[in-house]
Amino acid sequence: MRLSDRLFIFIAVCLALLVLTFVDSAVRVRLAEPALEARAVLVRRLELTDLSLFTEARYTRHLSQSDRHTAFQDHPNSFDHFPSGSLVLPPSHLRMP
Repeated sequence: MRLSDRLFIFIAVCLALLVLTFVDSAVRVRLAEPALEARAVLVRRLELTDLSLFTEARYTRHLSQSDRHTAFQDHPNSFDHFPSGSLVLPPSHLRMP
């Protein structure tokens, strides 16, 4: 067996695994639809207003209810203690044009 044959087999196996990943994703989405629908019904019934995205800091838990300055409560130039603070963008009206 030549080295190029081994490379071809390796690439073919990797592509097959990639295709299986997408197939698995599609199957899991279909299986999760009833649970997601049940959660949507629960959210409508309980009239929940905000999604809790992160569990760390109070200013990243509920973005619509956060104070703009709580990330800097220790010092105005202090670094954010939590990684989720770097993932949340500021509101659109506060961004530079």
